[in-house]
Amino acid sequence: MKQLLLIASLLAAPAWAADTLRFSFDGKPTAGDVAVAVDQAYSRERGMGFEPGAPSNAAGQPSFFTADVPAEGNYRVTVTLGGPKASDTTIKAELRRLMLDGVQLPAGVSETRSFIVNVRTANIAAVPGVEAGRVKLKDREIASEGWAWDRRLTLEINGSQPALRRVVIEPVNVPTVYLLGDSTVADQSGEPYASWGQMFTALFKPTVAVSNHAESGETYRDSLNRRRIDKILSTLQPGDTVLLQFGHNDQKQQKDGSGNAQTYKAELRTHAERILARGGVPVVVSSMERRNFDPQGKLRPSLLEYADAARAVATEMKLAFIDLNGMSQQLYAALGPERSQALHPVNNGKLDNTHHNNYGAMQLARLVALGLREAHVPVAAQLRDDLGPIDPARPLPVEQFHIAASPGFTQQRPLGD
Repeated sequence: MKQLLLIASLLAAPAWAADTLRFSFDGKPTAGDVAVAVDQAYSRERGMGFEPGAPSNAAGQPSFFTADVPAEGNYRVTVTLGGPKASDTTIKAELRRLMLDGVQLPAGVSETRSFIVNVRTANIAAVPGVEAGRVKLKDREIASEGWAWDRRLTLEINGSQPALRRVVIEPVNVPTVYLLGDSTVADQSGEPYASWGQMFTALFKPTVAVSNHAESGETYRDSLNRRRIDKILSTLQPGDTVLLQFGHNDQKQQKDGSGNAQTYKAELRTHAERILARGGVPVVVSSMERRNFDPQGKLRPSLLEYADAARAVATEMKLAFIDLNGMSQQLYAALGPERSQALHPVNNGKLDNTHHNNYGAMQLARLVALGLREAHVPVAAQLRDDLGPIDPARPLPVEQFHIAASPGFTQQRPLGD
């Protein structure tokens, strides 16, 4: 009987929790490594490989390496970089979430770096206050954004001279920062678009996971109806942080007496109350402004009613508040009508004054990090020590900014405005 109970307990144990995946790319695998050939395409049978149609890392071009993982959750990825030639490697994960930015190494030198990647599926597990089910994904989330929802971990290996020698993937129990918002937060699948959520991952030490559940074109009401907040609550652990930033689309949702500041506040309260009930730390973030200057070169704010509503709920509920709206106004004022265009993408010959490119997304991500510090949110202690001074009135000049562009480009503007 004891032997049967032991076998049963072993079968019930999360076997994946002890799994560590090791891959070698330099032709010199160590014991326990799986050697990956430069032309080895991903297949479901082998559970790893380069995404079909993408060039291999050995060609010195951006590539995408995918490995199946046993379950959704947080994974520490440890990479060994470098090679016989001088190298410059940038790594992004899943849908262009920046992990390592421009790691430059001289010839013959290798270096090991770690970062945390969150992997998730659309399944919702039942927990107190949440029924089992699935997130109601949009068609684009199943197609062009599918990498954000499969039970696989995908790495984009990029840079002017990328050199990846080894990858180790292991499940890890670390605090999670959840992001919930609209297109200015969501993982954008292709250049020239980017969000602050995609840059935010690179601002933390390898002790925190960032799980981005934002989606283009959505509102607090969409989060409730599509069960995005339910998905977060189903995996949230006590002490985890949830950043909430809606407003752009809520403002346009003014039909049948809804979508105004009052319903916005009520829906925000519902989110915060449910997060608190699960032991989480809700952080209210006001929406950044759109780029809109008058003929005299003065910024014309368009979201003040919703920024004020977000602040009011945070004050009423004694929640941490990040005034990204106010900081973005300082950012635009510092750059002025002409230089502020560098924050935004040009697509089909037209400047998009709502969404952002890599430069704009990184400036906003740094402002959110500053907001975490100023609001004394506990997870701010896990921000990297080398971020330097952050001041919305003194942004990094665009001439000093560079992030390797992902190979995928799109002419499809993100939903929402």
